[in-house]
Amino acid sequence: MAVGVQVAGTGMVDTRVAGGLVAEIIPDLAAAEALWRRLEADPASLGTPYQRYDWIGAYLRATGQAERARVAVLRDTDGRPRILIPFALQREHGLRIARTVGDTHANFHLPLFATRDAAAIAPGDIVAALIRAGRASGFDAFALKHQPRMWDGAANPLAASGEAEPSDAYGLMLGPDPEATVRRVFSADARKKLRSKEKRLVEAHGAVAYRRAETPEEAAHLLTAFFAQKSARFAGMGISDPYADPAIRAFLTAASTGAAPAVELYALCLAGSGRVLATFGGAVSDRRFSGMMTAFDGDPEIARFSPGDLLLQHLVRDQTARGRQGFDLGVGEARYKASICDETISLVETIIPITLRGRTYGALRRGLTRTKRRIKRDPRLYAVLKRLRTLRRS
Repeated sequence: MAVGVQVAGTGMVDTRVAGGLVAEIIPDLAAAEALWRRLEADPASLGTPYQRYDWIGAYLRATGQAERARVAVLRDTDGRPRILIPFALQREHGLRIARTVGDTHANFHLPLFATRDAAAIAPGDIVAALIRAGRASGFDAFALKHQPRMWDGAANPLAASGEAEPSDAYGLMLGPDPEATVRRVFSADARKKLRSKEKRLVEAHGAVAYRRAETPEEAAHLLTAFFAQKSARFAGMGISDPYADPAIRAFLTAASTGAAPAVELYALCLAGSGRVLATFGGAVSDRRFSGMMTAFDGDPEIARFSPGDLLLQHLVRDQTARGRQGFDLGVGEARYKASICDETISLVETIIPITLRGRTYGALRRGLTRTKRRIKRDPRLYAVLKRLRTLRRS
């Protein structure tokens, strides 16, 4: 028998499932912070950089969603926290949907598991606990996008019943030796071409420097360059720029500053003038760098030297030297991803309906996701879609 409980004086809702998990919904970030930070700092935990407290908090505050924050904590019968999942409660067409945080700016929405054993809890037990907690909180559904089927060799139980998303993500494991890792990731021919391009870039424009933002001023400088480069790129493609949103700019500024920034920024610059030739930013944890964004100077006199590729090679070397074990380049297909990544990270969207209206919402979402994937994976259909988009813009 399941019993829903309102915890007196806390605003929290927990639901006890006989013989299984205790699901608790914490209504704000501050109330969950101490537990959250303890879990993410534990070397035994399993999660992605996008579930760090600082990443989630920066995003919610910058986008004005902090008051909508909800944190699900699933405990075992001994009271030990096993799984933590942050949400933002959204109202859509009269429905109350608990969505994972970060939208498309987060490549992965894996729950934060206390241990690998926690990731092995039966999917049905996790779903049952979430449904009961969601019902007690008045939710219609949980919407969990970008759920990786596997993460660091462990299966994700919340991906078990999900619908395959249109695009996958791409990553690779780093080795203990920086130079050996670069040799493994980049072919001899690729390394030779990059050495030649860097040499010719220096001959044409002067010495270059690879930099990581270590102060708020440096972060602001690199972000300014990134926003300008990305704006020019999107304008040339005739599509809207997601980084033009002041809220997203505020999020990236907040997340890339502080003692242990949730987002690290890197750049290839001209050493003399400080001109930024290419930028790369990623969500980070102690163990992983997860690429979120990249851009390069579109000036033909710069672009012909492939500054983005030069920066990427340096980034792989740097992340290995800093002891990180995993490196990924996010969701979506691109030449530079296919050229260096040896892992395809399959993603699904999981909808957990709670009410009848939530079940209708889930059916519609699954159908939409299935259609998007079919179009994206069929070259003919995708070509037709791109032509239609071009006609609409013109």
